[in-house]
Amino acid sequence: MGRHKAIIFSAPSGSGKTTIVKRLVQQNPDLEFSISACTRDRRGRQEENGKDYHFLSPEDFKNKIDNHEFVEWQEVYAGNFYGTLKSEVERVWASGRNVIFDVDVKGGLNLKKYFGTSALAIFVKVPSIEVLEQRLRNRGSESEDGISRRLFKAKFELTFVDQFDITLLNQDLEESFQVAQQLYRNFVGPLAQDSAI
Repeated sequence: MGRHKAIIFSAPSGSGKTTIVKRLVQQNPDLEFSISACTRDRRGRQEENGKDYHFLSPEDFKNKIDNHEFVEWQEVYAGNFYGTLKSEVERVWASGRNVIFDVDVKGGLNLKKYFGTSALAIFVKVPSIEVLEQRLRNRGSESEDGISRRLFKAKFELTFVDQFDITLLNQDLEESFQVAQQLYRNFVGPLAQDSAI
């Protein structure tokens, strides 16, 4: 694994981790997003294959499991698989950048175990389940059943907070981003001008 670092962001769905991760990638030229593979349908037209996710059929996903092509994978919801492809991490590190992950809680813990001291695992926590429910409703993309499933899962995921290196309470998104930026810089060190990409 050498000098390359892995930054892992995990949280219940709707906690704001994806927004924080996207901002970090925009602000840090030495950081690149690891695009997860999944079997779920795209959310409308805003999601692109190969940019937001690698959208795979369940058959393709299971073939890659059998071929040991994943660093980690989970059946996050019944019939919906998510995973981190080894080839994706290798692609990022080959470019000379550090890799950042936006994954569910179990996936984050598996990545932390896999990368060891080369990783910093951050749990993004919402102020309360009620706030999380409101954020999920504000998305406008979830059915009542979907919201119920996500909230049930979130309560379970919150029991794993103490297994992460750091807990980031996301009450104010701008403040949370500034904290995340400082955590990243402290972990990887300042960006040298001559190594900027």
